[in-house]
Parts: sequence; structure tokens; C-alpha cells
Amino acid sequence: MQPMEGTAAQWAAAQLALVRDNPRARIALLARTYHGPFGEAPRHLPFRRAAVSFMRWQAERGVLNPLDADLPGSRWWRAVNDRLLLDGCEAMARSGGLPGEPSSPAVDLWSAFITAPTAWSWYRAHNATIVSAYLDNRDLADSESMPERFFLNVILLRVLYVHALVAAPRLSLGRFAVLGRILGDPRLGMAGVFLSLGRVLPDRYPPEEDLRVYLAEEHRLGRLLDYGVIQPRLQRLYEWSALELGLPGLRGLVRDGNPIYAWSYADRHVWTLDDASLPVRVLRRATSPW
Repeated sequence: MQPMEGTAAQWAAAQLALVRDNPRARIALLARTYHGPFGEAPRHLPFRRAAVSFMRWQAERGVLNPLDADLPGSRWWRAVNDRLLLDGCEAMARSGGLPGEPSSPAVDLWSAFITAPTAWSWYRAHNATIVSAYLDNRDLADSESMPERFFLNVILLRVLYVHALVAAPRLSLGRFAVLGRILGDPRLGMAGVFLSLGRVLPDRYPPEEDLRVYLAEEHRLGRLLDYGVIQPRLQRLYEWSALELGLPGLRGLVRDGNPIYAWSYADRHVWTLDDASLPVRVLRRATSPW
């Protein structure tokens, strides 16, 4: 890693330039940000697992590959990953004393996490970066295949939901709100159940099957979570997240409880079940936010 010099934003951009076409180096850079500017940040390290595991899954799937590789990566995924690395590196550099105004509002939230590392401050910073990247790269999302665009929405609604588990447990779990902070804590293994996408998304990029094939193969637990717990509260979840993150544009990514990021409202049927199973109906009632 280069010596820390220049402004924080300049240093962050230089770090990204070094790893942009090397997925493994991207992962190492992300992990490095949780060690702090001087290599000692023991309160931050427990949060590293959730972030690194998700980026490792991206690398294995191939979405971070160079665009000129035999199996090129995704422009959208690379752009979103760039934003995460830039914001994290810039906040770390600022904590190490480099000057300069924050290049994005999310950098201030990452600085707040560095100062007081909690599950709530981590989700707020992480999701502000991710949502900002979603909003800034919608044109790239539009160029993805239909199955990939569907899964981009699934990823977004899940990361918003796990944040709400910690910060708005009554919204996320209804009468079981007392369990929210435990289930959603990124330092604990249970959060991985909600964020696990290996059995939801295709394991290689780009998807080769029709969307209907992937929907039919969705893991049973994922279907229970998506349709039994998350879907009934989607409209309120996006509206709450927009306020929590200070990103009003997020409200434009949902309509009548249906995700519409790079997705036609006319195809909203994929977000509902015509014949919900008994376990899905029971889970909906048990965790109702109303």
C-alpha cells in the first residue's frame, strides 16, 4: 500500500487504481481498511467478515474480472465495488490525518463508524455507499440481462432489510423485534443467513438460464425470507431506509411494494406468490409489521 499522502480522496483513488483489474487485490484492499491507517483497529475487525465474504463471492462469480478478460466482468458490479473501496479508503485516510473535504456523504458515515464502531453505524455507512452506487449507476444496470437485473433488486432489498433488523427491529420483525439486533449484527453468523446469496444467484456471470429457472430453484429458506418476511414490508422498508440514509432517491426504486430498479413495473408479478405455501403465510402473519 502506498504511503498516505495528498488529500484523502486522492489517496483513495490511487489505491483503487492499483487493484482495479485484480479481484483478489480488491479483496485485500477492502480487508486492509478494517485494520485502520496504522494497522491497529481491533474494534473494527469483527465487521470485516461480512464485507469480505460478500466481495469474495463477487470475485468467485466473476463479476469483478477485468472487462478485457476472456470472461469479462460486469461494468455495474465493478462500479459499485469501486464506490465501496473508494469510500472506505477515503474514510480510513481521513482518520489517519489526510486532509480534504469528503468526496461523498457516505464518507462522513464511514468516519462515524470508525469513531464509534457499532452494528448500526456500520450498516448506515455500508448501505449509504451501496445505495448511492445503485443510484449513480442505473444506466449500467439497464444493460444487464433480465435475470441479473432481478437479482440486483434482491440484493438491495436484503441489505436494506438486515440494516432494519438492527436499527428498526419492529419494522423488520414485528412482534419478534427483540430478536432483530441479534439476527442482524454483521459481527455474528446469523446475519449471513439473510445476506447469503450463493443459493439465490447464479454462481457464474453472466446468467445463462431464463429467470423462471432460477426462481424455481431458489433455496427454500431464501423463499421463506423473501416472500414471508421481507416482501410484505418492502414499501415501508425502502421509505424508512431513504430517511435513515439521507438518500431520498431510494424511494424511486420501489413502487406499491414492488422493486423497480432497472426493472419494469409491468413485470412486478415476480415479487409476489400467487399461491403462497403454508409456511410463508404463517411467517407473514407471525412477523407482520402492523
